[in-house]
Amino acid sequence: MAEKEIAALADKLKENVARVIVGKEEQIKLIITGILAGGHILIEDNPGTGKTMLAKAFAKSMDTSFKRVQFTPDLMPSDITGLNIYNQKNSEFNLVKGPVFTNVLLADEINRATPRTQSSLLEAMEEKQVTIDGESLKLSEPFIVFATENPVETSGTYPLPEAELDRFLIKLSMGENDKEDEMDIIERYINDAPIENISAVCSAEDIIETRLKVKEIFVHECVRDYIVNIILATRKSSELNLGVSTRGTLALLRCSQAFAAIEGRSYVTPDDVRYLAPYVLGHRILAFGSAGDFKRSSNIIEKIVEGIEVPVEDWKA
Repeated sequence: MAEKEIAALADKLKENVARVIVGKEEQIKLIITGILAGGHILIEDNPGTGKTMLAKAFAKSMDTSFKRVQFTPDLMPSDITGLNIYNQKNSEFNLVKGPVFTNVLLADEINRATPRTQSSLLEAMEEKQVTIDGESLKLSEPFIVFATENPVETSGTYPLPEAELDRFLIKLSMGENDKEDEMDIIERYINDAPIENISAVCSAEDIIETRLKVKEIFVHECVRDYIVNIILATRKSSELNLGVSTRGTLALLRCSQAFAAIEGRSYVTPDDVRYLAPYVLGHRILAFGSAGDFKRSSNIIEKIVEGIEVPVEDWKA
């Protein structure tokens, strides 16, 4: 009954974050999927759409250590990872750890820093460790990066390197609010700051244990074949200069398992794969003539998925 426990944890997180973030049920569910699948989250949208608040709400909902880095053009890699500083009193170098040594790291406006500084997170995101002056230091588990970025056309931004984009499990956009949501936000925030009133609903151990349970969700052979066919189609597409990597294959698999469990199922369906594909794969491709256009990339993924034959076998274990 692992899927029931996973669904219960996801419901607690959804309800808690929804006390702060209005009208973003889909985005909240996608982020929970990414967290329980063991990955990092990238949120792209215009300034003022609630990206940072959403990340902070998730950080407060988990009883874990949390640090925030405001990415700017003058930020150096050592400002994130840390460095050894010479102590004249004892004639030794002392390690000063950077903010990356935490459970939840909010990389705010990540694409305002130079590519060199952005790349300082590569090792931490993939290998859960940081190398400082030749010494490799392990990071605490879980280690989750919430990164926010402004659209590429925003002034003062740098494009994220493909290698770094590939390390984000899910990329999503906040989307626009309708009038009802905007009125609800005014009502909720007019006399209060909801972010100050929420507390943790799960621990670091809960997240670690749940990630292990996610891996037990059954994926039928035909669904595995469906995932691989989608990936291979991106590599053959005439619209793409760069298809999805093998890391993307595993990302789509793991996210599908997490999403199925959140839905209370012990098995993955092709619908899970089809729904998640734009969010898991859209930032991993490079379309001709539209570098960094996430909306177009997501549309290309949707188009590719529509052209793949959907398996009709019984997907249950």
